[in-house]
Amino acid sequence: MLSTQEGPIILIGYEYRLQLQAEADLFPETATFAGQLRRAVSDSAVLATISTANGGVLRRDARTLEIVVPPEVTASLSPGHVVLDLVRTDVSPDQHLGFLLDIPVSLPVTRLPVTGGS
Repeated sequence: MLSTQEGPIILIGYEYRLQLQAEADLFPETATFAGQLRRAVSDSAVLATISTANGGVLRRDARTLEIVVPPEVTASLSPGHVVLDLVRTDVSPDQHLGFLLDIPVSLPVTRLPVTGGS
């Protein structure tokens, strides 16, 4: 069964972080994960791929994962929504984690260069 949840807002041009917590030990130390941001589930265009390998999915402990979308990626998004799910990739076959995030995307009032600024 797939569960759909709305995530906190992505602000265009800023890093996005979201911690996901499980009720059981679902994220072993050796596990790897990947996910794709798309405008809609049915959209064939991938806006970004996050993974354990590229620092987009961080294992914090056996029950906690953190999603990280860097500002370079959020800067390329447009206002609206994106969807994201995660797959465990160190098992065969790959295992879908059973959730879909629908994340609002908004243009912030303060828009600094992606490289930062003061």
